[in-house]
Amino acid sequence: MTTRMLIVGGLGYVGGRVAQILLDQPGLGLRLGLRRRPTSPPPWFPRVESVVLDVLGDSLEPACRGVQAVINLAGTNEIDSAADPEQALRVNGLGTLRLLQAAQAAGVERFMYFSTAHVYGAPLSGAITEKSLARPVHPYAITHRVAEDFVLAARDRGLVGGLVLRLSNGFGAPAHPGVDRWTLVVNDLCRQAVLTGKLTLHTSGLQWRDFITLTDVGRAVSHFHQISDAAWGDGLFNLGAGRSLRILDMAQLIAQRCQQVLGYLPPIHRPEPAESEDHPALDYRIDKLQATGFQPRNEFAGEIDATLRFCRDQWGAARQ
Repeated sequence: MTTRMLIVGGLGYVGGRVAQILLDQPGLGLRLGLRRRPTSPPPWFPRVESVVLDVLGDSLEPACRGVQAVINLAGTNEIDSAADPEQALRVNGLGTLRLLQAAQAAGVERFMYFSTAHVYGAPLSGAITEKSLARPVHPYAITHRVAEDFVLAARDRGLVGGLVLRLSNGFGAPAHPGVDRWTLVVNDLCRQAVLTGKLTLHTSGLQWRDFITLTDVGRAVSHFHQISDAAWGDGLFNLGAGRSLRILDMAQLIAQRCQQVLGYLPPIHRPEPAESEDHPALDYRIDKLQATGFQPRNEFAGEIDATLRFCRDQWGAARQ
């Protein structure tokens, strides 16, 4: 029997890669919820169903009918959230509530929500577990926290099998050229390597981040889809690599991969750290995630290589 899954935001940055990874999972049929029809869809797009919907509109319940699981990846990004916090609250908070209600009305069994590690505050440092105090300071994180509470409350009341994944710093090539997420630090540095032949950091690069490949993000969704609701526990999980790097370490890795993939070693430019500069290490704990049987592969080199090739194919001529 085929299980049907609706991915809202299914051609976005994370959603597109999740869909791409789930596409060949046996017994799973995908329906993508899109804000508009794509002009240049990925090659695999004809293999999935698609519906146009708006989380603030009236098309949600019909889109949820006939599916057993919904993944909500629709939302305003950190830049748009800072520019318009009220709209971020409408889309990320109210939009999630409306989609959750529509899923319940349509008889959906499971509802997965992608939140952010930044609900724990900023900057992230020290050991962070799901029991750490959530104290978001940015509109992006605040509005995601609002959405989390709606999903987990529905789970606690037995209305739907709810799951919240607090994603750390996902990186990797988008599923298609129409996705614009080149402000993310790893993606930005890969793009710089192709466009300028150098890597320029705007800070000293000594800040710590938990980077996770989009391949592992997709694998995690597949994992949670395949295990039982009971294995979801209280429904709240940190989703990260379980290891941290400094931004400078990541830049050096990107430079090394650029030499291997594109044939040249881009120099790294950065401001010198201030005398008083201090960046405590980050330990973004994923013990709960691992206890369910999931282990990130952390194949950073492969994800960076694919991102460099994507950038070369899109903008390689600009440097010639």
